[in-house]
Amino acid sequence: MLSVLESGFPDVTAHDPAELREIIVSRRAPLTRLPDMKTARDLTIDGPGGDLGLRVYVPHGTGDAGPRPVIVFAHGGGFVFCDLDSHDEFCRSMADAVDAIVVAVDYRLAPEHPAPAAMEDVYRAVCWAADNIADLGGDPARIAVAGDSAGGNLAATVSIAARDRGGPALCAQILLYPVIDDDFDTESYRRYGVGYYNSAKAMRWYWDQYAPSGRDDPLVVPTRADSLAGLPPAVVATAELDPPCSSGEDYARALSDAGVRVIAHRFDGLFHGFLTFPQLSLTPPARQKVWQMASEILA
Repeated sequence: MLSVLESGFPDVTAHDPAELREIIVSRRAPLTRLPDMKTARDLTIDGPGGDLGLRVYVPHGTGDAGPRPVIVFAHGGGFVFCDLDSHDEFCRSMADAVDAIVVAVDYRLAPEHPAPAAMEDVYRAVCWAADNIADLGGDPARIAVAGDSAGGNLAATVSIAARDRGGPALCAQILLYPVIDDDFDTESYRRYGVGYYNSAKAMRWYWDQYAPSGRDDPLVVPTRADSLAGLPPAVVATAELDPPCSSGEDYARALSDAGVRVIAHRFDGLFHGFLTFPQLSLTPPARQKVWQMASEILA
């Protein structure tokens, strides 16, 4: 699988971001719209930069257990590409397995919209969920943020924003192989920065697109926060063969040291993005582990 990804995925640094998005979309398989949902609908809310698109997934179920938890989800894609469709199957699977309402956010992309634009969009979606999700059977007292890769960064920074702004009280942050910071000299960057699909070269480029004017703000790099105390409980899932792995594990330890409840797991032998490859034989059991951790933190 790594060989296929290495040979087929474009060198992101060799393309204009707009051109890169077209290439990524051209490689995408048609949407299956599975698992089936009770409802899956797109809507538009007022965002900090104009219209902000959301896709709200409500799974099937009897509803006997009362209002469902709500997961506001930020997709990966290096802050530069991907969208609601790229993670449609993943969000459906999460909603179905965790029995949660998922609110996916079509946040503004870099470099046209540099940091912290994406974070502000996801934060706005959290505020919208707190005000409106009860109408869809969601529990406003159990709102979590989640994201994979760059979306993991957004989930972490939104958690900090919600704490510092006195915003909605989040019940969890679910960080899936998160891009926590721009430290390219960690052990995992040194060991897996070349030849493992998500390269150190690409990661540097992503950060340059997203935050070209500085990264001292904790709403851009969460490790810049003066304190991590008082943040919501966290699930942190990392992949061994992934350059950002060490930073994700270090962040999990820092959260725990600050008194935050953390459920952490490293998936040995797996690489960046593995949760969004349903055709990979190891993905279903890995997802099951992630859904188990998410259900535990949301309980």
